[in-house]
Amino acid sequence: MPQFFFNKRLIVLLVSIIILVALIGFSLNGRKTITWPEQFVKDTVGLVQSTAHKPAQYVADFFGSIEDLKNTYEENKVLKKNLDKYMQLEADVKDLERKNKELNERLDKDSTLRDYDPINATVIARSPDRWNEAISIDRGKVHGVENDMAVMTSSGLIGRVVDASQFTSTVQLLSSQDRTNRASVTIQGSKNVNGLISGYDQKREALILTGIPHSAKIKEKQKVITSGYSGVFPQGRIVGEISDIESDNYGLTKTAYVKPAADFKDIQDVTVLKRVEPSPQKSLDEEEEK
Repeated sequence: MPQFFFNKRLIVLLVSIIILVALIGFSLNGRKTITWPEQFVKDTVGLVQSTAHKPAQYVADFFGSIEDLKNTYEENKVLKKNLDKYMQLEADVKDLERKNKELNERLDKDSTLRDYDPINATVIARSPDRWNEAISIDRGKVHGVENDMAVMTSSGLIGRVVDASQFTSTVQLLSSQDRTNRASVTIQGSKNVNGLISGYDQKREALILTGIPHSAKIKEKQKVITSGYSGVFPQGRIVGEISDIESDNYGLTKTAYVKPAADFKDIQDVTVLKRVEPSPQKSLDEEEEK
């Protein structure tokens, strides 16, 4: 009797396998139409999927909207905070402009070290072997360009004119290794600190700022602008921000490395700054001529 049941189970198993293989072959024979059981199963599954999809999508959209609303709320808080700061900054700037105007009126002074007339120019040449040294622009003496005029991009200061011909000029970049390439700058802070841009570190890709007193409290990310005292660069032009600070071997001064605000690797359009207020050296020369 046990042997009979065993054979019966084996026969049922073999028949089931044969039917399964036949169904698989039947479904893979390239039929253009399907049987009504297949249609029934397919339609039933499709109906269930369609019915379940809408509520599921609705729930997903609902929770997604809640998350978006939460993010929007947080972003709105940040924007309001920044807007308040901007409004306060705008008010402070207007107040400073008003006070500056009053002081200039009292001194009967029409121009300051910040004032300049812009001369827009385009870079027309740049030597590959002197890529960090100089560029040539399409403006010269006939356009009002003179030697020692400051040059900047929309991002920040890049250098000064060293050779102005009639229709073109050569601009020496702040990244030049020329030892005479200097710029008097100011580190902005609660108490401004003056220093001197006196070189360029190619490995760090940063300007070298020297002459900082060791007692001066400076830190990374502080902005560096032109001081206006050198007689070349107008006051208040952005140079960059401090990226690193080191003390000298004797502990008397500090050296700061300044990440340039302008991209020295990609310079196309520039502005030559013609100072309204004459430089100190030019004023002395005029006095000597008199």
